[in-house]
Amino acid sequence: MSFAWILLVLSGMLEAVWATALDASRGFKRLWPSVLFVVSYLASMAGLAWAMREIPVGTAYAVWVGIGAVLTAAWALITRKDRATVLRVVLLIGLIGCVVGLKAVS
Repeated sequence: MSFAWILLVLSGMLEAVWATALDASRGFKRLWPSVLFVVSYLASMAGLAWAMREIPVGTAYAVWVGIGAVLTAAWALITRKDRATVLRVVLLIGLIGCVVGLKAVS
């Protein structure tokens, strides 16, 4: 796996961090979650931009969003902020399959 792909995966993970921090900031009313949001958002975007030097934009963006969406949704299920249903879990597994598939065909 190339450096660009590793960076893309890490940036996708940071997307989940900033999304969760954004929720925890309560509309930017709480300082430390707001700071975490800004730092992780900037790092996530920078990593995505860097990865797109080697990975086509459509593939990079889809993988980045997919990783961030799955991790954000999984965290919400684990912390019980979202209700876990069989269909929701199946759809998240499908999204993981799509992300893996995009990597496989790239």
